[in-house]
Amino acid sequence: MFNLKAGNGEIILTSEQYVSKAGASNGIASVRTNSQIDSRFEERTSTGGSPYFVLKASNGEIIGRSEMYSSTSAMKNGIGSVKSNAPSATVSDLT
Repeated sequence: MFNLKAGNGEIILTSEQYVSKAGASNGIASVRTNSQIDSRFEERTSTGGSPYFVLKASNGEIIGRSEMYSSTSAMKNGIGSVKSNAPSATVSDLT
C-alpha cells in the first residue's frame, strides 16, 4: 500500500492493499495519471455523514481513498491537494 502526502506531510490519499511491490508501483503511476482527470474523483458521504472521496482508475477500480472530512469544502480542498501533489510526489520505499 502507499500514502500520498501533501507538502505539510499530511496524508491526503491512501491506496488499497497490493499483493506485490510491483502492483503498488503501478498504483502510484495510476494515481499520478488519474489525479489529473476530474471525472476520476468520486465524492462520497460516509454512513456517519462525513464527506470523503475516492480516486478511480480508467477501469473504474478504486486506487485511493481520502480521509473523512469535516465539510464538503474541506473535501474539495483535499481533491485539489491530490491534483497538485500527485504528479511530482517523491516515493519513499519503507519496506
